[in-house]
Amino acid sequence: MEYLERRRECVEDRLEAVLAGVEPENLREQVEHVSLSGGKRVRPTVTVLVCEAAGGDPDGDAVEFGVGIELVHNASLVVDDIIDESPVRRGVSAAHAEYGHGPAIIASDGLLGEAFALFSRDEWAMEVVAEAMVELGEGEATELVAQPTTEAEYLELARRKTGALFRAAAELGAVAADADPTTVESFGDYAERVGVAFQIRDDVLDATADADDLGKPTGQDAAMERPSLVEVTDTTPEEANQLAHDHSEAALEALEATGVDDSQALAYLRDLAEFVVVRER
Repeated sequence: MEYLERRRECVEDRLEAVLAGVEPENLREQVEHVSLSGGKRVRPTVTVLVCEAAGGDPDGDAVEFGVGIELVHNASLVVDDIIDESPVRRGVSAAHAEYGHGPAIIASDGLLGEAFALFSRDEWAMEVVAEAMVELGEGEATELVAQPTTEAEYLELARRKTGALFRAAAELGAVAADADPTTVESFGDYAERVGVAFQIRDDVLDATADADDLGKPTGQDAAMERPSLVEVTDTTPEEANQLAHDHSEAALEALEATGVDDSQALAYLRDLAEFVVVRER
């Protein structure tokens, strides 16, 4: 566990340093409120672990890219909370509830600006993130105007809204390790499956977990008529959990397809694919 914590701390330290340089002061306060109030840091940890698993230096560009993808993720959460009218994120006030809608949107833009400054050193990294943001934006737009009514439509939405950033996180790690395109794609396939499994489990927790344990309001999917798998397909939480497990297994198969040598980093990536479907928050 110390191994994993050290890598997470590297990301956390760099994240704090990047945000400390944001100006003006009121914007810095807002972006720090959004990004430093908690969070699992799953995506940047994936970036660092993939880089190491692919034979790269985890202390180099991987940390920069990991922080960047975390900032993109946090920027998207600000917008999500505005759309959902959710007052709480990670156990504290959502940005729009704390500062108002205008400042929250500016904070989201500020986070994206800082993120792309970190990606700008590498053309391939820029391409990876741009593609992910297109997928994310199309997913958000689709959710607002044409909610899914079948499992297949739901899974495509989950792939775009959640899987795309997970894919980008892993591909960035492989890019930082100077991996070949096939290996980059295989790591991306792994992470996309993990992201979809993560989203399915999120839907189950929204329907079944206690709000205090989860750190955010529950029952939001039903109240907002959001396209949760449990809500739109009459899938039971037990059936949804099984589908999440199926995606976890597919993620492990994609990880095997990378063909990289066994390592502690690879072991943790396997553990992640298994953990996301049993997590309780």
